[in-house]
Amino acid sequence: MTIQWFPGHMTKARRQIQEKLKLIDVVIELIDARLPLSSRNPMIDEILQGKPRLIVLNKADLADPSITRQWIDYFKEEGHTAVQVDATSGQGVKEIPVKAKELLRDKIERQLAKGINPRAVRALIVGIPNVGKSTLINRLAGRSIAATGDRPGVTKAQQWIKVGTEMELLDTPGILWPKFEDQNVGYRLALTGAIREEILNVEDIAFFGVKYLAKYYWDPLRERFDLKEQPQDTENPDEIVTVMEEIGRKRGCIVSGGRVDLEKASGIFLRELRAGKLGRYSLEAPY
Repeated sequence: MTIQWFPGHMTKARRQIQEKLKLIDVVIELIDARLPLSSRNPMIDEILQGKPRLIVLNKADLADPSITRQWIDYFKEEGHTAVQVDATSGQGVKEIPVKAKELLRDKIERQLAKGINPRAVRALIVGIPNVGKSTLINRLAGRSIAATGDRPGVTKAQQWIKVGTEMELLDTPGILWPKFEDQNVGYRLALTGAIREEILNVEDIAFFGVKYLAKYYWDPLRERFDLKEQPQDTENPDEIVTVMEEIGRKRGCIVSGGRVDLEKASGIFLRELRAGKLGRYSLEAPY
């Protein structure tokens, strides 16, 4: 299955971001801590034209903490400042304005040396759909301003939002890119809900997820669905189908003839995975 999703409003958002850059001091790039590279738009570097950037790994509460620490180190080695947060609970969010101002320290000191009182930092928040931009903005602002939702494509327009007296945020719609060169990127994004489910084959996405968890996070998968034996060869499709069928039987997804309704079982697996009921996991590691 080929996964592509590039609604028209995303093309417009890219153009609007480029138009607003001259007003921006720093960019806050929000990514999913479970799949940091796959949830980074490869066009962002080109779009942002070298603006100072703070990378925020959101949903860190859902990711494997040991892998997240590796990603923080990885981005540091790449020359970026990165922080991990959980925008829903607010954990780590207060660090964002502090780190953003640190990135502008030289500029602020030059202004002070000239007797200029620095204005509020203007920050642009960018990220792919469903990565938690609106939730983060509401948490930073301390009130519900940006629309939120558990589906991609909630934010459709740009808006300026004040964060106290020291920061102003520009929210933007999430932007995916026109073509996924690596289809595994598309599967990872689909697995976490970053792509509209209506355009997906649910069984394919669930198969990808079960295969990955069976290989790297078997114990949480086994415990959640009361499974028996770990597949000996996770590259063997038949063994993964066997696991999916066992999940279906445990959840009562039986149709006439005693067969397992794999589509229903797949839907259950995806809902429970996305709800965090299979524990903390990361879908990619930097090293």
